[in-house]
Amino acid sequence: SELHGSSTQIPQSASLLTDCPPLGLETLKIDDFQLHASSMRHYGLGPHRGRLNIQGGLYEDDMYDGGWCAGRSDPLQWFEVDARRLMKFTGVVTQGRSSSDWVSSYKVLLSNDSHSWVTLKNGSRDLIFSANREKEIPVLNLFPKPVVARYIRINPRSWYASGGICMRVEIMGCPMPDPNNYYRRRNEVTTTDNLDFRHHSYKEMRQLMKVVNEMCPKITRIYNIGKSYNGQKLYAIEISDNPGEHELGEPEFRYTAGSHGNEVLGRELLLLLMQFMCQEYLSGNTRIRRLVDETRIHLLPSINPDGYEKASEGSELSGWSLGRWSQDGLDIHHNFPDLNSVLWEAEARRWVPRKFHNHHVPIPDWYRSTNATVAVETRALVSWMEKIPFVLGGNLQGGELVVTFPFDRTRSVTALREATPTADDHVFRWLAFSYASTHRLMTDGNRRVCHTDDFTKEDGTINGALWHTAAGSMNDFSYLHTNCFELSMYVGCDKFPHETELPEEWENNRESLLVFMEQVHRGIKGVVRDVQGKGIANAIISVEGINHDIRTASDGDYWRLLNPGEYRVTVRAEGFSVSSKVCAVGYDIGASSCDFVLGRSNLSRIKEIMQKFNKQPISMRQRLRQRQNLLNCSMQMLATTGPGFDSQQPNLIKCQFVWIKVLYQCLLIVFLML
Repeated sequence: SELHGSSTQIPQSASLLTDCPPLGLETLKIDDFQLHASSMRHYGLGPHRGRLNIQGGLYEDDMYDGGWCAGRSDPLQWFEVDARRLMKFTGVVTQGRSSSDWVSSYKVLLSNDSHSWVTLKNGSRDLIFSANREKEIPVLNLFPKPVVARYIRINPRSWYASGGICMRVEIMGCPMPDPNNYYRRRNEVTTTDNLDFRHHSYKEMRQLMKVVNEMCPKITRIYNIGKSYNGQKLYAIEISDNPGEHELGEPEFRYTAGSHGNEVLGRELLLLLMQFMCQEYLSGNTRIRRLVDETRIHLLPSINPDGYEKASEGSELSGWSLGRWSQDGLDIHHNFPDLNSVLWEAEARRWVPRKFHNHHVPIPDWYRSTNATVAVETRALVSWMEKIPFVLGGNLQGGELVVTFPFDRTRSVTALREATPTADDHVFRWLAFSYASTHRLMTDGNRRVCHTDDFTKEDGTINGALWHTAAGSMNDFSYLHTNCFELSMYVGCDKFPHETELPEEWENNRESLLVFMEQVHRGIKGVVRDVQGKGIANAIISVEGINHDIRTASDGDYWRLLNPGEYRVTVRAEGFSVSSKVCAVGYDIGASSCDFVLGRSNLSRIKEIMQKFNKQPISMRQRLRQRQNLLNCSMQMLATTGPGFDSQQPNLIKCQFVWIKVLYQCLLIVFLML
């Protein structure tokens, strides 16, 4: 009889994986030429697709499908990895194909020359490892003891009865000593930053933020925006030269991460970023000091800590979706109100701009009701976004290498993907490119695609709706309900990389994170004041040719992201006259100042005068009645003039008093206005 090896269904204790990390099938460190197989069903299911967590295309039998599938279903099939150096192999992780089919047991063979193979044994008998029982949950099998070899093969022995031999794989192993550095990977990077490169639990994250705050108390402040479903506080850290308050003329910027709890690279990047900025500020780095002194920066590393706890139980082997949703099963990133439909319906009815604004679209009443299907984390985010006048934001996601920008929902209800640009499409494209072009891999045309789409053809960026449509996204909501331009950065193919990968991932993203923050200073800025010098809140800032306005903050200051050029800017505020001027935006970083002073409108001054004398503005019905009375009086006076005219008639006396009253009001208004 055969002996079975140790098999562990993920999630499981991360301590099992600390000895040796994954080889890198999922992270693409292992390239396509290192993967081989006995056969394949078709090219889209070739060995190059046999990577852990790889996703298939939108359609069955796509050119890029979700796994390796053998061309025949028999015990002679195998999947092979060439490590290109001697490795100490410790285990194998397997999944089924992303759409269907899986392997339920397999043998493992090893070789140093790819010709002579040795099967892993327990004593004198071949080991047969128990594998998957469904397509998605990864299963880890650890070897009884580490084995040194260059090549490793997986030989399926049984599989899903209604399907075929299909699998996705990751190999656990440590490289053997290389004193001559012979096997060093090309373009391998190392970091010189002295940061805490490891995964952090909720408690450890909170402690790290506290350490940063203690290191830089003058420029940091920790606060929370609310709680998760399980009651964990959603902590943010503010980095500014005057933390705790909004400074006139200083833009507000935010980075968020972890709305999908299993996409943890963004979470760790923000923890690294806050450490880096604190250290560099203390060391006198002029770039960081300028950024901190001129910007109010908010970093929220974990929007969904409940989901993270689920994913972290399986460490980097948690699968594609475990921990993605909130505790109550909602996708936080796509849980915002669908304001696109509201705006587009108003446009279809030609209500914009006279009856309906093209910006600050109101949230429907049903969404704010207590029984609406809205995550508590989403409600906390909405409140935070409404409270602080953010100008620019980025939410860090995982599982791809691309930057997406609004709109994320297609106008056509039936379209799965369709370009759906905003009125600020050129600005969004620049913002997306500023991150992608400074990332080490996003625009590299020689790199392998993460799953199915080659985003390097579009410079590492894409309109969200052109990728796949999704209603109620954080990006669309931010643009339509607030002044903030929000984009999504998918910062790595592997959602939950091994912590040994974190230094390289930091180097991949560090410059991009800084460059994107600096874009908050691109465009125009200013303060809208009245003639007494007081800031005017909620004034509407319109740019000619762009059908999307913004509004001033409570102190009257504003920031409008724009690409270089000259723009006619118009400011409107209730009770004030309209003002316009041409504002120029240069190519250098640094927003151009464009201030406005608004005088009171004649109508508002008349209203003030009438209220001052306890005279409320005349309603339309009163105004029509008054006009009719004046007309009657005029006709009566004309009819009674001539011989026998009696000026003492009661009706004429009454008409004279009406006319005198009107003339008096007109003279009083003219006198006070002067």
